[in-house]
Amino acid sequence: MMNSKQPYRLPLIGWREWVDLPDLGIREIKAKIDTGARSSSLHAYDIEEFLRDGQTYVRFKVHPKQRNSREVVETEAAVLEYRRVRSSSGKSTKRPVIVTTVKALGRAWRIEVTLANRDVMGFRMLLGREAIRRRMVVDPGSSYFGGRPTTMKKQGRRKEQQ
Repeated sequence: MMNSKQPYRLPLIGWREWVDLPDLGIREIKAKIDTGARSSSLHAYDIEEFLRDGQTYVRFKVHPKQRNSREVVETEAAVLEYRRVRSSSGKSTKRPVIVTTVKALGRAWRIEVTLANRDVMGFRMLLGREAIRRRMVVDPGSSYFGGRPTTMKKQGRRKEQQ
């Protein structure tokens, strides 16, 4: 018997997906979909706080590609709040939280994102359960329902031909 609360009519998302963050000028960043994490997190460094018209903002840099520190996106966003977040190692830190648009699987919606240096983490972005709640269902055995970036497809074909 099917429970009426089960969201099977929602689109499927894999355990990792390529997403865009258009408000921040970031195209094609690989995100780990993590239902164990409440909030989403974006790799950010050189975070500088400043005021604009009485509102707190942060200016920061992002390495959008894994294992690539040459590509840098410099961006800024208004700070929603500062929040204590416990990392997977158990360490609690106070992080700036911003609100931005995420695009995945042909959809776009607003999410809250904490900013933290994720250089040592495998993924530059973590999409937590609050970001996908009531929007998507996670298939933990699949990846890239939204496809791969065009450059990745070309690189993959070259590797297959070698």
